[in-house]
Amino acid sequence: MKEIKFISFNQVAPEDFLAIANENALRKHLIEHEKFTSVSIKKWINEKLEIESLEGCRIRAIYIDGALAGWCGIQPDDKGFELAIVISQKFWGSGLSIFKTLMNWAKELDHKEVLFHLLETRPEYKALNKIATKVHKTELLGRCFTTYYITVGKGTQKNF
Repeated sequence: MKEIKFISFNQVAPEDFLAIANENALRKHLIEHEKFTSVSIKKWINEKLEIESLEGCRIRAIYIDGALAGWCGIQPDDKGFELAIVISQKFWGSGLSIFKTLMNWAKELDHKEVLFHLLETRPEYKALNKIATKVHKTELLGRCFTTYYITVGKGTQKNF
């Protein structure tokens, strides 16, 4: 079993995020944006730290077996709060464990419902369809997403 640790962004060197944030396999599943530079990655980290300070939010870097794998969090969304999991391709098999942690955080933070947006490049997931109260296509920043509305609380994770 892999060891997964969640670390505050302010404990990670910005340059360590560059390779992951600019990874082509990962970028094809994200909203298009310019590749990060040493300057823009610092700005992005500061933006995530600002989000971290908002009520109901939690943003963390993810280390798997001692290696920086990406980041995750609960952040504001137009319709409430969304889950985000952004990890390097070599760690994609760890997404479910990270998702379960995010759902535990959502419960700790007293959320009643969270959203999980997956870009059109991602398949629909049967497990998410099972636990979602609603699933529909949404458009964000000119791209199409499958949005899962997930009730937070007892029983949500038993379907995984």
